[in-house]
Amino acid sequence: MSIHDELNGIRERALQQIALVHNLRELDDVRVAFAGKKGELTAVLRGMGALSQEERPLVGKLANEVRAQLEKALDDRKVVLEQEALTNQIASETVDITLPGRQLYPLGHQHLVNSIIEEIEDFFCGIGYRVVTGPHVETEYYNFTALNTPPDHPSRSARDTFYVVDDSCGADGSITTGVAGESNVLLRTQTSGVQVHTMESQKPPIYMICPGAVFRPDAADPCHLPQFHQVEGLVVDKGITFGDLKGTLDAFCKAMFGQDRATRYRPHFFPFTEPSCEVDISCGVCHGKGCRFCKNSGWLEILGCGMVDPNVLSMSGIDPEEYSGFAFGIGVERVACLRYDLPDLRMLVEGDMRFLRQF
Repeated sequence: MSIHDELNGIRERALQQIALVHNLRELDDVRVAFAGKKGELTAVLRGMGALSQEERPLVGKLANEVRAQLEKALDDRKVVLEQEALTNQIASETVDITLPGRQLYPLGHQHLVNSIIEEIEDFFCGIGYRVVTGPHVETEYYNFTALNTPPDHPSRSARDTFYVVDDSCGADGSITTGVAGESNVLLRTQTSGVQVHTMESQKPPIYMICPGAVFRPDAADPCHLPQFHQVEGLVVDKGITFGDLKGTLDAFCKAMFGQDRATRYRPHFFPFTEPSCEVDISCGVCHGKGCRFCKNSGWLEILGCGMVDPNVLSMSGIDPEEYSGFAFGIGVERVACLRYDLPDLRMLVEGDMRFLRQF
C-alpha cells in the first residue's frame, strides 16, 4: 500500500469515528488515536524521511490536507457535543417552581418590641411628628430637675434610679444614691430628657416623639422589667389645648388596638404636666364587661399624659405665656402585652423561641 493510500485511509477512518462519538471523552480518544504524538497520522509523517525528494512535497501536501480536515472535524464535533452536554445539564437541573419550597432552617424576624416601636413611629410620623433620639446616660438635671421634679422626690433615690460614678464622686468609688454632693450621672429612667434637649435646641412649633430604652432598678416580675422601652411625645405650639391631646391619643389608641376600643381619662399627677391624667382603653378580652385580665373593671391602663407644666417650658427657654403644649409617655412592652393579651412582661425578654416565633 502506497503512502497516499495510507493517508486517505487514515482520513476516512478518523472521519467515520468522529461522527460516531457520543461525548467529549470519546472525541478526545479519537484525537489522540489519529493526531496525537503516537497517533496514526503522526507515525506516517515520521516515515517521510525515507521518501525520495520528488515524493516528499506531494506527500507533505496531502498530509497537511488530512491533518486540517481532521482538526476541523474534531472542532465541529466538539461544538455539537458541548451544546448537547449543556442542553442535557439544563434539562436535568430544571426546577419545578410549582413545587412547595423546602425550609432548611427557621428564618429570623424582627422582635415584637421593635415592631411595635416602628408601628408607633409610623403613626405619629404620619400626622407630622418627627422622631428624635437621645443618650442613655443622662444627668439629674435633664432626667429630673428640668422636668420639674423636686429634689426630695422618691424617684431620685437609688431605689428607683441607676446612678453611675463620675468625677463628682469620692475617690473610693462607692455606689452613689443621688443625694446632693454625690453623682449626678445616671441611666435615664424615662425618655423625657430628650424632650428637654429638643426644647433647648429648637424653637416652637415642636411635634416630636422620642423612642428608646430606659432603666430602673426593679426586680423582673410579670409587671416590671429593669430595662424596658418608652415612646414619649411632646407638642409645643401656640393655642394647644387638652382637646388636642385627647384627639391625638384617641386616634393613636384606635390605630393600635382597633376602632372598637373605647378610651377614658383619669386624673393623675406627674411633676412635669398639669393637669395630668392616665389613659385607659376598654379591655379587649371582655370588651368592657369585666374579666380577670382587667381585674373586672372593663378597663386597662395604657399610658400617662398631660399638659406641659409652665415651669418646664420656662426652664427650657420657652415663654409659657405665648406657647402651650402636651406630653405623653407610652410603655412599649405594656402595649405589646395589652395588644396580644400577654400575662407576663418577662415573656418578651426571656428569648423563648416558641413564643417569639408567634409574632
